[in-house]
Amino acid sequence: MYFCRTPGRATGRTPGPTTGRTPGRPHFFTGTHTMSTDDDGHGEFASLLCALRRRAGLSQEELAHRAGVSVRALADMERGRTRGPQRRTVTALTEVLAPTGEEAAELERTAAAGRPRPKPAPAAPGGLRLPRDVGDFTAREEDLARLRAAAAEGPAPMILVTGQPGLGKTAFTVRAAHELADHYPDGRFSVDLRGTRAEPAEPREVLGSLLRACGIAGNALPPDTEGRADLFRTLTGRRRMLLLLDDAADEAQVRPLLPAEGRSLTLVTSRSALTGLEGAHRLALGVLRREESVALLARVIGPERVAAEAQAARDLTELCGQLPLAVRIAAQKLAARPRERLARLAARLADESRRLDALEAGDLRVRAAFALSYRQLDPPARLLLRRAALAAGPDFSPRTAALLAGMPLGRAERYAEELADRGLLLPDPAVERYRFHDLLRLFAAERLDEDDPVELARRQEEAAHWMLARATAAALHFDAERPPAGDPEPATRPRGPEEARDWLETERAQWLDALRRAQAAGHHREVLDTAEAMHWFSDQVQHWEQWTEVFRHSVAAARALGDRREEATHLNYLAWSYNLCVHDPTRGLSTAREALAVARETGDLLQVGWAYGYGAGAMARLGRAGEAVAWLENAAACHRENPAQQARLAELSTLNTLGRQLRVLGRAEEALTVHRRTKELCLAGIPGRTTGILSLFRSYVLHELGLDLGVLGRWAEAEPLLRRALESFESSGMDAWSEPVRLDLAIALRRLGRETEARTMLEAARRGLGEQSHPRLAEADRELAAPGAPDTPH
Repeated sequence: MYFCRTPGRATGRTPGPTTGRTPGRPHFFTGTHTMSTDDDGHGEFASLLCALRRRAGLSQEELAHRAGVSVRALADMERGRTRGPQRRTVTALTEVLAPTGEEAAELERTAAAGRPRPKPAPAAPGGLRLPRDVGDFTAREEDLARLRAAAAEGPAPMILVTGQPGLGKTAFTVRAAHELADHYPDGRFSVDLRGTRAEPAEPREVLGSLLRACGIAGNALPPDTEGRADLFRTLTGRRRMLLLLDDAADEAQVRPLLPAEGRSLTLVTSRSALTGLEGAHRLALGVLRREESVALLARVIGPERVAAEAQAARDLTELCGQLPLAVRIAAQKLAARPRERLARLAARLADESRRLDALEAGDLRVRAAFALSYRQLDPPARLLLRRAALAAGPDFSPRTAALLAGMPLGRAERYAEELADRGLLLPDPAVERYRFHDLLRLFAAERLDEDDPVELARRQEEAAHWMLARATAAALHFDAERPPAGDPEPATRPRGPEEARDWLETERAQWLDALRRAQAAGHHREVLDTAEAMHWFSDQVQHWEQWTEVFRHSVAAARALGDRREEATHLNYLAWSYNLCVHDPTRGLSTAREALAVARETGDLLQVGWAYGYGAGAMARLGRAGEAVAWLENAAACHRENPAQQARLAELSTLNTLGRQLRVLGRAEEALTVHRRTKELCLAGIPGRTTGILSLFRSYVLHELGLDLGVLGRWAEAEPLLRRALESFESSGMDAWSEPVRLDLAIALRRLGRETEARTMLEAARRGLGEQSHPRLAEADRELAAPGAPDTPH
């Protein structure tokens, strides 16, 4: 084992008094302290480290292991052979030794005194010095760590920092440059390349400034860019320099300024991705996390004000989109008005029409930051950016942007990529979609004033027509009666139900917005046609709450057209949506009554039956099971008397629901009889109906039969029926049905003593029901909370 020694001594004895301390007394503070007179402090560091280790009761091996250093390195520190360990080593030792704050500070001071001091770098000319570091710089620790790691790679590492306007790329890179500055003793230079200005800096002039800063006389400078670049590469190859190239315009501007070899570091910032720049370590900054934005706010205005209005602080940063520039502007405004409440500023920012106006503080302006990039765009790219701001929802496809801009899809795709490369759109390459930062969307929407209002309205209407035509054709993939037809662009239409469902789900915000526009513009037949096509698809995704809005629009359209038969039909769809999509049976019942009255007036027997059925469903959910059975019997009679083929499916659905209500009333044997009859009808088939829709109805019946048998205690018979129903719903992608069936199957397994399998299935059902906010979620929670019996052999 190594002994704790002071410099020049080979014994383990405590050194005598050399700085006014009592012999044998540990080197700890006692309220007064006399500074060491050693030049470098390394002997004092060794003594203090040794004393702290002894006080902690640790051997050298134990301390080395816990601090993550080698025993040899620790011994050299205690002997004084290591003159100044690095700060991270001192921090690791401090974490293990747990000194007082004063002791920790003294340990770091004595370590720092022994560290080698690099020769000061030559002072850069005034225009090339690193900008002042931002004192209240906050967050970005992970990004800084990535940058530091990249800077350690060579030769001549070049790190490209990119991102949209307002992310604080310059502040971030300046902070990194100051942190790394001591590693580059031969010079630290910063150049503003003016990439977002009307006249970006010329590489030849930049190289001239850099070469003069490196000591090359003006009359010795090569006249051309290539000669200057060669000379600069020669100089940087022999030196250890740090070069910050801020606001680069493009690759051609940057390439001549890059060292080719050696140990110099180049940091480049740009709003553009500079995808053609070879050999770059790329660091794309994003917006701050909410807690980081709140921390920045607190650094500027003080933690007390933030703590006093914590929710308002969070709201404020959300309204700033977690964009560092916007958060800083809001913070600067509040700092200048120490008595202003955060909630008041948040209320001003909540008004989208005033938000960009409110985000100005002195010469800091979010709008101006965006405008610099906007002015650099070609006119078609500006057009696409403006028109894309009209897209509904959180993101949009190039096709949507192309429709709104009135340009071919290929051109729209190219310009969307350019906008993404310039940081003005945020791409999601996995699904070929784009989105705006919230504040950039507001900026782009402001620029719509540049467009002719008549042409703009025409493009929006054309885009809405296209969206509704595509949505209608896609929805017909699920229709039991009509094949898909009428797609506006057959070459790119969805091929089959799976692609159709993906498109309808992905573009949900777009076609729903188009439906609203069509209703507002008085295109009532278009609204009705779209809603009619959607009603079969709506069964696939009952958890979409917007079905209520879709069918409200279609009811209004039918009324505007004076079409009472369509009105009855769409009132029934609306009653269904109240019952199953938003779980509002009170409104479901009142709407079903409206449908019943209109259907009776027009003599539409099919819709009379459906109205009875949907009304019964609402009554059942309101706990009025007896009335529900009576309404269902009326519905079944209507459909039975109706010779139309459509009535056969309606009869199947009604009988299935009738059996369910009989079971609720405690008449499980009668329910079983009804459901067996329904199954026979499914197996017999219906002329002109596809096997797919009948297979779906069989799945409904299998579910109900399993529940009937469960109520009767015949779980062994119920379990395979429930499993078949689950498999069928899952293969059809009907999550709204598969998750409740999964819960019922889990309950059946538990009743059969198969607890392990049941719990696994319960957990899966609970997740699925939770995603849908399903009414049976509480039931799943109760089942999970209930203790299960051990598995029994089966």
